[in-house]
Parts: sequence; structure tokens; C-alpha cells
Amino acid sequence: SLSLPSSMHLIQVDSVQRWMEDLKLMTDCECMCILQSKPISIEKDEQNELILSSQYSTCDNLQLLLKRAWIISTELTRITQKLEKNRWQRVHSMTVRVNCHVHSMINEYNTFTRSSSEEMHQLEKLLIDKCSEFTAFTERCLQTEDEEILKSMKSCVNETLTTVAQYFGQLIELVLTQEAQNLLRQIELSGSLYVTESAIGSLFSLAQEGAHLCRIIAKEGGVVALFKICRQDCFRCLYPQTLRTLASICCVEEGMHQLEKVDGILCLADILTDTSHSEATHAEAAAVIAQITSPHLTFTQHLSSFLENMEEIVTALVKLCQEASSGEVFLLASAALANITFFDTMACEILLQLNAMKILLEACSDKRIVDTPFSRDQVVTILANMSVFDQCASEIIQGNGVQLLMEMLFEKSSSGNPAEAAACERVQQKSAVTLARLSRDPEVADAAVKLSCIPRLIKLCRSPTERNNSDSVLVACLAALRRLAVMSPDGLEDSDFQQLVKPRLVDSFLLCTNMEESFV
Repeated sequence: SLSLPSSMHLIQVDSVQRWMEDLKLMTDCECMCILQSKPISIEKDEQNELILSSQYSTCDNLQLLLKRAWIISTELTRITQKLEKNRWQRVHSMTVRVNCHVHSMINEYNTFTRSSSEEMHQLEKLLIDKCSEFTAFTERCLQTEDEEILKSMKSCVNETLTTVAQYFGQLIELVLTQEAQNLLRQIELSGSLYVTESAIGSLFSLAQEGAHLCRIIAKEGGVVALFKICRQDCFRCLYPQTLRTLASICCVEEGMHQLEKVDGILCLADILTDTSHSEATHAEAAAVIAQITSPHLTFTQHLSSFLENMEEIVTALVKLCQEASSGEVFLLASAALANITFFDTMACEILLQLNAMKILLEACSDKRIVDTPFSRDQVVTILANMSVFDQCASEIIQGNGVQLLMEMLFEKSSSGNPAEAAACERVQQKSAVTLARLSRDPEVADAAVKLSCIPRLIKLCRSPTERNNSDSVLVACLAALRRLAVMSPDGLEDSDFQQLVKPRLVDSFLLCTNMEESFV
């Protein structure tokens, strides 16, 4: 298997239309292919032609290079597929095309780079020589029809292809490392606000290319350089942009290690608690906190310094939720709080002391602030994690929280967007979980029954479309229904009791997952 860079974006375009648009950019490649007798193939490729779009011709040069590199890596993968099927004509024409793209990529990069290292020049030469060798190999394979000779040549072609991919990967790695170093040098050495802002913007764009790029930036000291900016008052106006870039880089383990080394948590706590900073700065600091405490990350256990600053951070985030002027600010602050409640149970105790339940419930009644399923997902996550504490029940009752949980059981995606639909499922699931936990308290259970939660839970269990066919929503609803049935046995029809409450939970689950057949 080939080791190809994973940081390339997908460009799928209408080949003829784009070829016409991009003739100028692609001339060198296409002419060389024709000169080498590129066949006109009647075979339809699995993908549309992969051609650079003209919209990138004025774009940042590095983005152009990444697009070109992505095309090469895709072509190499497709050559492997054609080789397995012994499609020698296709293998050769695609090899010629890769050869041309490699030449173009190296020429383009050398026209805009300020200084290439000796190592870079050596790698470029190795790659170009190996590509030429590769093209010559595949051309020889075209000139013979002897199956035995082709069989023996195939292993040589495979070996050469692997080497091309290896040199190509090393070259791209070196280019990206060099570019990250250049940008970080600008950030560290420039006293100019404009130059620093421009370099941070380019670094942010680079970080958007994926985890691999983030690792390179972190390894080259990106986190250290950016926190240095966040500790200088003269760069205050750049704090939001700098923090946004940090949030991107800290999605990888190397970024997290760097953050620990430079006392990043303390710096974030200082920013969040400093009332002289703008709301935008506070919101972006909250985004970094949300990123580094994400429950999906497997490498948060070493964040020992986080516990030392947790009370300060949680207090500042609750204040940010309370004073948020927009839905986006509330989303970032509440996402950070939601993640922290997974991180340590002490966070829930702090939230109770800060009267956070009341603040979050009030925010939910303001449709300007809690305006999407994503925000409601964060709120109900916090409620679900806090609901393990007994004193939560009285706060839920006082804040009209049972009504909110009931409304959340009706959460539906209006756009049909997959991410939004998934968020709606999470809202339904977590509201049912919260109801199940809080209904230990007879007062909460009574309020839930009066608000007709039982019929709604039954509907969610029995109708797959109501829960978007989600099994996790079904399990949570069955659990909540069973808890409420214990507290209020009169609220259920006998058939509902016999099918949804009395059997083992797994049997009720199987019954409900097979119910969609009865709706057909």
C-alpha cells in the first residue's frame, strides 16, 4: 500500500468545462502528454477529471501547491488500481500525466519560494528522476505483449511507483515544514502588526488543511509562538485571530503537549477572567477550551494544570453564557462548559454553586441566543451531566426545566442537513436521559407526567421517523418511560405497559426497532 499525504482537499469538477477554463494553467501538462502520444481513451474514469480550478490561480501560492499535490496523490492511487487490473495503456497515460504534474508543481513552488534548502533540491531531483524512470518503464510495458515478461516487469513498476510516492510524500512534508517555519519566523521576529496579522492568517489557513498540517505546525513551535502573541498587550487586537488558530492546532496531540509546556491553560484563564478584553477574544478563548477538553480526544489526561484553573475558567464561561450577545458566542461558551462537565465531576459542583442551571434555562427561552440544535445540544449535555446530583431536581423545577426537556423531545431538523439532524438526535437522547435521571425525584416525575411526557416518550419509542431511526434515542426514551411508569403507573395504556415497560429493556428495544415494518 502507498503512503500518500492525507492533507489534500478533494476537487471534483466537470472535466471539459474546467479544462477550457484552465487551459493556461494546464498547457505545459497537456502538451507534454500529447507529445508523448497520450491515447484518447474511451474508458470512463471512476472520477471526473481532476484539474486545478482557475479560481485558485490568484489564490495563495501554497494553496495552489496543495491542490496540485492532492491531484498527484490521487493519480498515484488510481495508477495502483489500474496496475492491479493490468490496464497498461491507462497506466502509461496516467504515469505521463503524473510526471507532468510533478514538473509543474516543482516549477510553481520554485517561482514563489524565497529560499529552498539543499535537501529540498536533492529531493526534487530524486523525484523527477524517479518519475522519468517510471514513465520509461510503463512505456516499455506497452511495447510487449508477452504475459511472462509483463508479469516480471509489473513488480519493478510497483516498486518504482512506491518509491515515487515515498519521494513525493517526503517532498510535500519538507515544503510544508519550510512554509510553517517561514510563517513562524515572521510571527516571532516581526514587530509590525500588519505582518504578524498576515502571517497568523496564513498559518490559520494552513491549519485548516487537516491534522497532518497541525502536527507540522505544532512540531515547529506554532503553539509556543501564538501564546507568546497572547501575552503581549501590543497585539491585543490580534487575540481573537490568534486564539482561533490555536484552537485549530490543538486538535492534535503535539499541539496539546506544547500547550502544557508553555502554561497555555493559565494564559487562557487570564484572558477569560480579564474583563477588559472584548467579547470576541473571550469567545475564541472559550473555543480553545472547548477544543482541548473535547471528550472525543484520547489525550487530555495530562492536562493536570487544567484542574488548578478550573474554577476560574468555569466561572468566566458561565458569565460569558449569561452575557452572550449572539448565538455564536453562547455556542462556544456552552460547548466549553459541556466538555468540562465530562472532564471532571467537580465542574458540576462548581456550576451548581454558580447557579448555572438558572442561567442556562433562561438563555434557552431567548431564541436569539439559543438559536440552533447545536446550542441546545450543549445545554442539555450540561443538564444531563449535572442531573446526577440530587439538588439539581429543585433547580430544574424552579427554572421551568421540565417544560424545556419536554420541548427538546420534539427537536426536529428543519433543513435536513446531516450534521443538524445528528444534533437533533443528541438533543432528544440527552433530554430523555436527563428526565430519567431527574425523575428519581417525585416532584420532577409529577411535573413530567402533567406535561404529557409519557405519551411523547411512547411516540418516540413506537415511531422510528419521530426519532430519525436513532437507536440511542430509543434506548434513552425506554429508560425514561420505565422510570416515569414506576412513579406514575396510571399514565400508561395496558398494551404500552406490556410491550415497553414490563419486558427486559433489550426485548422492548428489539420490538421497537422492528416496528418500522408495520408502518410500510
